[in-house]
Amino acid sequence: MAAATLMRKIGSAINEAALGSRISSGWYDPHMAAASRAVVERIPLVDFVLEVRDARIPKTSEYELMKNYPLSSKRIIILNKTDLADRSQTEAWTRFFEDHNCISYGVNSHNKENIREFLTFLQARVRELKKSGHSSHATTMMLVGIPNVGKSALANSLHQIGRISAAEKGKLKNAIVSPQPGETKNISSLKIASHPNIYVLDTPGIFPPKILNIEVCSKLALTGAIRDILVGEQLLVQYLLTLINSSDKYKKWGNLSATDSLLECSTCPSLEKQKRGYPSDHTQDIIVNDVRRILFETISTFDGNLEDEKGMGNLIETQLLALHKALHVPMGFDNDSPIKVASKLLNLYRTGRLGRYTIDSLPNNT
Repeated sequence: MAAATLMRKIGSAINEAALGSRISSGWYDPHMAAASRAVVERIPLVDFVLEVRDARIPKTSEYELMKNYPLSSKRIIILNKTDLADRSQTEAWTRFFEDHNCISYGVNSHNKENIREFLTFLQARVRELKKSGHSSHATTMMLVGIPNVGKSALANSLHQIGRISAAEKGKLKNAIVSPQPGETKNISSLKIASHPNIYVLDTPGIFPPKILNIEVCSKLALTGAIRDILVGEQLLVQYLLTLINSSDKYKKWGNLSATDSLLECSTCPSLEKQKRGYPSDHTQDIIVNDVRRILFETISTFDGNLEDEKGMGNLIETQLLALHKALHVPMGFDNDSPIKVASKLLNLYRTGRLGRYTIDSLPNNT
């Protein structure tokens, strides 16, 4: 009930933006309209369409434009950000797509070994295409998807691994990568393999002009596909805490000591960032442990009714107050401190430090 109320608020805020009251803040602006036309023009011309989705929301992150095209062997659904999603759920979604005659592949665009395996998979698809009579010297694949599902990061990783595998020299090209949605403005081409030559087209993230489903709006906002400014960090963090409080993932944080937390963090997706070249930050690991401990203690000792909207609201208020200290945000009389707490907690969730969450459930008939 609490989640439904929050989803209505989030959906209303996003639809208000879609109607144009705050269109400059990053909703369906002119570049998205132009990009939509450009993508539609190219779909019949490319050899493969790689529809990139967020593994945390495999259904919600569906690319609207692809609904107008029938399923075929030339369309592949890529579930990106598997390092942030529940592993068993990603496997279940992959089986679901296969059962519905749709090729799919789960990938973490920041894991080099995973990218090598993915590139091998793509090359196998190209060889199958060649056997069926495709005579073109080069194969073109187009990455499409909504904003912030990791298309540009995936394109860059494929380009880098592909050039290393082919021992090609010269300066690497790079698609623009940003944690903010909507930063890719133009279609760019990157070579990802030789013999045969394979090129990937990185395209801007595109939303439909309006999304009427409030649950879809809420999930897109929580995972960062929609700019936080359209909804507000405080509303989003209430939705996040409602999901965490309603799940049982917090239970595994019950016996973590400060030492255990570092071992726990070493296996969580956050350490992937250290492997990517970011410096190790043990202070951050301690903060993560404190946040997990507070969430565990507040949920496990709560004696109210989490099914009740008021009860859930009281628990969230208690949690946000307790998290000020853990997140090193001093209590203040202005509006900045609650926003800072919300922003930091959202960042921990979006980088996998609060665990792997798949928000979309499989359809009931499966």
